[in-house]
Amino acid sequence: RFTPDRTAAHPLSHLAGFRGFLQADAYAGYDGLYRSGVTEVACWAHFRRKVFDLHERSPTPLTTDILKWIGTLYTVEAEVRGQPPDVRCRTRQEKSRLLVDDLRAVLDAALRRLSPRSDMARAIAYGTKRWPALSRFLDDGRLEIDNNIAERALRGVAVGRRNWLFAGSRAGGERAAAIYTVIQTCKANGVDPQTYIADVIAKVAADWPASRWDELMPWNWMPPADQPIAQAA
Repeated sequence: RFTPDRTAAHPLSHLAGFRGFLQADAYAGYDGLYRSGVTEVACWAHFRRKVFDLHERSPTPLTTDILKWIGTLYTVEAEVRGQPPDVRCRTRQEKSRLLVDDLRAVLDAALRRLSPRSDMARAIAYGTKRWPALSRFLDDGRLEIDNNIAERALRGVAVGRRNWLFAGSRAGGERAAAIYTVIQTCKANGVDPQTYIADVIAKVAADWPASRWDELMPWNWMPPADQPIAQAA
């Protein structure tokens, strides 16, 4: 979806009636969704980044310990990546839950020592204020520890935006969103986007019958015999 700004009205409209999990950073524009019944899943990568930025500038035993703790959580995630949800959940219960509980005790102890106005206290508070949402991945193997997968998927859009600067108009932005959707859907179905788009445009231009639109969907589409089926990795 294209929107001209990042105000809360847009996610509220786009996900109106949705009931499920939303994994994101701490952007306040999503708070209305959480109040409406959407379940927040916080991102450990964002929490880690808050601590890492301080560690990079001035490492301390506390920042080192927190980063090691979070690194151990990611080691567990590497072990279960690609496994069925029940296996992921069971492993997290066995290996990650105690780590999360112990880390919370370390963070609480640090907050009692630190000035609330210090950068370190603010970085820790970013996590502790969202602890239920950060812990949610432990109880559901379908959930991820962070939203890096989504952010990587959007990286091409962000890089491109810096190159062409603007969409030209709201209509241009909406068309860009539509073509991004087609490209990502092709990728999700193992279809080469360039081959698909060229073939479908040619068929539509040749008066492809409306009764057969379903055949042109990326999950149904068959490439020309001389073209590759799957996109190269």
